[in-house]
Amino acid sequence: MSDTASPLYRDRDLNFFVTSRFISTLAIQVQSVAIGWQIYDIERTPMALGLVGLCQFLPMFLLTLPAGDITDRFNQRRVYSLAAGLQALCSALFLALSLFRPGSTWMYFVVLVLFGAARGFAGPSGSSLLPFLVPPERLAKSMAFSSSFFTAATISGPALGGFLYALGPVPVYSICIAGFVGAALIVSRLGGRRFTPEKTDLTRYERVAEGVKFVRSRPVVLGAISLDLFAVLLGGATALLPIYARDILHVGPTGLGILRSAPAVGAFSMAFFLTYWPIKKKVGAKMFGAVAVFGIATIVFGLSTWFPVSLAALFVLGATDMVSVNIRGSLVQLSTPDSMRGRVSAVSMLFIGASNELGEFESGITAALLGTVPAVVVGGVGTMLVVGFWMKLFPPLLKVNKFSDVAIRV
Repeated sequence: MSDTASPLYRDRDLNFFVTSRFISTLAIQVQSVAIGWQIYDIERTPMALGLVGLCQFLPMFLLTLPAGDITDRFNQRRVYSLAAGLQALCSALFLALSLFRPGSTWMYFVVLVLFGAARGFAGPSGSSLLPFLVPPERLAKSMAFSSSFFTAATISGPALGGFLYALGPVPVYSICIAGFVGAALIVSRLGGRRFTPEKTDLTRYERVAEGVKFVRSRPVVLGAISLDLFAVLLGGATALLPIYARDILHVGPTGLGILRSAPAVGAFSMAFFLTYWPIKKKVGAKMFGAVAVFGIATIVFGLSTWFPVSLAALFVLGATDMVSVNIRGSLVQLSTPDSMRGRVSAVSMLFIGASNELGEFESGITAALLGTVPAVVVGGVGTMLVVGFWMKLFPPLLKVNKFSDVAIRV
């Protein structure tokens, strides 16, 4: 390991990182509202919304693990900047399709595949950066700080997307292009601690497998990311929000933006709380409790036909998800050596990031078979069952008291 930055940790780098994450997340959220509404407006089937998720999941599933290996062998800043540039290209293609081929949904799906590939590289490279920008003792608090801006983007992004889409697709995708380009430029300027990978005779496949084996050998890490995987996979109510906005709650695209923002408002509130009052004890038990409440909130939202109740349920859903994200992220990063950060982040992103899109596909399929409301309720019940099963399957995770219990020295 070598370090060329002076001083070792600079507040400027953390602020730059948070800014880049904010604007890139804002772009993703704005774009997701536009794509969801456009596709459903043309096709009018839950299956079409499921395909939006599937088209992004498949390339993310195939590329995330190799991207983690690339992140460990090259400069994460350059990998992320290139991925963000590819995301900007996808937004430009969506803009072109909206202007010249607005009714050809299959072409949107093709671009979504490319966008999923870009996210497959952006995920591991971006999520592995923070431990190189702050000292270990500040990591948990810095993650809450970063998460607060991330959730601020997920609050404002859907609302902004709904507002802009009322004006047409051109303002939406123009904002997205600017956001991804800006994120790429900012990350390329980050300093912080540098990691020089050790020379190895392992093949690329062996290096990727090494990351997977590391996660499997750590029950706390495997339990945390797999618990979030099934919570996201089963509790994918947000994938069906266009249906709720149009056909159940009757609130239109602006209401869709507000619904998409509600979980982020809850997450932002919780992230702000955790920044000043971080979780210090009974870490594992609190993670299980948060995911259980997440499942309950999903059931309430699924059954609600009143807009205020739906918003309240989504608020609670977002707040409890932030507790889980904060704990899981801290446990994974504190348990991982520098030489494995990219690959472990890739495994985590494959479990969590790609599962969002797979969850969208699962929700679309379930809604097509059972109906929209039963699909959401079944997902919430399934989440609660997973919590009970995981408590028995991963007792080391349940018994974690403090973050320092799992931390390794850098």
